[in-house]
Amino acid sequence: MPLLLLLVSCGVAKSLKTIPDIDQYSAKTPQRIKISDSIYVSEHGRLTQNKQGLWELYVEGNPLQIGLTTGSLTQELFHKQEDALLTKVDEMVPSKTKQYLLCKFLAWFNRKMYLNIDNEYKTEIYGISQYASDSYDHIADAYPRILYLHSAHDIGHALQDLALVGCTSFAVWGNKTPDGQLIVGRNFDFYAGDEFAKEKIIAFINPEEGHKFMSVTWGGMIGVVSGMNDQGLTVTINAGKSKFPTAAKTPISIVTREILQYASTIEEAVAIAKKRKVFVSESIFVGSAKDKKAAIIEVSPENFGVYDIANSSQLICSNHFQSTAYAQDKKNKDHILESHSQYRYDRMAELLTENTKVTPQTAVDILRNKEGLNDKAIGYGNEKALNQLLAHHGIVFKPEELKVWVSANPYQLGEFVAYDLNTVFQDAEKKTSKVTLANAAMNIAADPFQYSAAFDDYQTYRKLKEKISIAIASGERILPETLDALVKSNSEYWEAYYLIGRYYYEKGYYTAALNAFERANTKEITTLPDQKRVEKYIKKLKHRLHP
Repeated sequence: MPLLLLLVSCGVAKSLKTIPDIDQYSAKTPQRIKISDSIYVSEHGRLTQNKQGLWELYVEGNPLQIGLTTGSLTQELFHKQEDALLTKVDEMVPSKTKQYLLCKFLAWFNRKMYLNIDNEYKTEIYGISQYASDSYDHIADAYPRILYLHSAHDIGHALQDLALVGCTSFAVWGNKTPDGQLIVGRNFDFYAGDEFAKEKIIAFINPEEGHKFMSVTWGGMIGVVSGMNDQGLTVTINAGKSKFPTAAKTPISIVTREILQYASTIEEAVAIAKKRKVFVSESIFVGSAKDKKAAIIEVSPENFGVYDIANSSQLICSNHFQSTAYAQDKKNKDHILESHSQYRYDRMAELLTENTKVTPQTAVDILRNKEGLNDKAIGYGNEKALNQLLAHHGIVFKPEELKVWVSANPYQLGEFVAYDLNTVFQDAEKKTSKVTLANAAMNIAADPFQYSAAFDDYQTYRKLKEKISIAIASGERILPETLDALVKSNSEYWEAYYLIGRYYYEKGYYTAALNAFERANTKEITTLPDQKRVEKYIKKLKHRLHP
């Protein structure tokens, strides 16, 4: 995860005293009652943890009441998420001087964000911030700190870290589904560490104004990355190629929150997106029960487009733009050529061709697919796969029936827990005694891969990769048995051989390094820059060994 993302909340000027206008809202201080370690209730909401480990949050009221209730009910989860993000600062940049300089830069960068967020959402964030941890008050006061953490997704991909946001989405309808109804699926590959993904919240929001909606989120976050409202409108986001912005404006997750709360059709979603100023490039994937199809709204600081295929029954989105508005965009064209976005797009198209009729179960199977084109073994964790084994969550929607399935840990391998918005809000509003809001009869079973030796090997690979990467940077010696174990744990992944090549190169074992790099070059390398990097090492080593 990029350092600046981890330091995003350091970019809060302590001098910022602007708080939202909360006087227009009346709200009671929530009195949270703890029933057990997994059940909390208050007058305007409830929080429960289901047996799959997902937290289910229901809140109602005006923006201030929703914020206060959310903060009160989720405060422990909220603190864990702040810890997961901010404790990495010292690990990655132990130098206090460098931390200070980076914080100063981000204070300047975030200086105008609050001017680009509606008072409604600033008020909700303010309510949540009253329950923020005081452990980070030395960085910034709670309200501005939490406000600016909502730009984490945007800053993450503005820094061009492809591994952070390699998401894939698709929709099918008409002759591509058994009943002709719309089905939408997506993987949210926003990786901020294993700890960050552990405590997922399925939030069901009942605002005084606008539509009721659900979204998959985490403590302290009011924006939407994946969600559906009670009108059957779905919203998910996929990062596009961005140049580094000069200032933060409206975080994309706040734009999509507004769409989910106030739009019921694609046309209404487009109108909302058009009036907001964003600071990164993003594809907003919108599915609509009323329109019985999906479309992609493509936004960037300087351009705007809508991709809507006529006479089609499917739509695919990875991490590049497709509308005519971006046809000549050089950054987008370079991104298609250099990244893994087009490869994942092609793999999705391949799987949709193979599956002539897509059901929710089929959609889940597609999101879990770990192979490359033509079912090629490309190694576990390869970003060319739809399932990169790092997703925060996978999700499937059936908008016309108001049904949604959300993955439990790990990644999208856990059970997909089903929710029916036709009954969820009724049960929550009636304050029924149901422990979970899920509809267990519709759940989709966990992927058996997570119980396999191959999955255990992948977990071993991740640990060894970290160990060897540290050794390369520090000059530490690694035993040959450890290098062998790295390859055995993920033998089809090019990165394993690349790391070994780098280790041997730094140690001056040039023949062994050349052999490793040549092995890497026989595998499916993730991006064009990675390919060129491997080829450069091979050329350099051949020249050194055979001048």
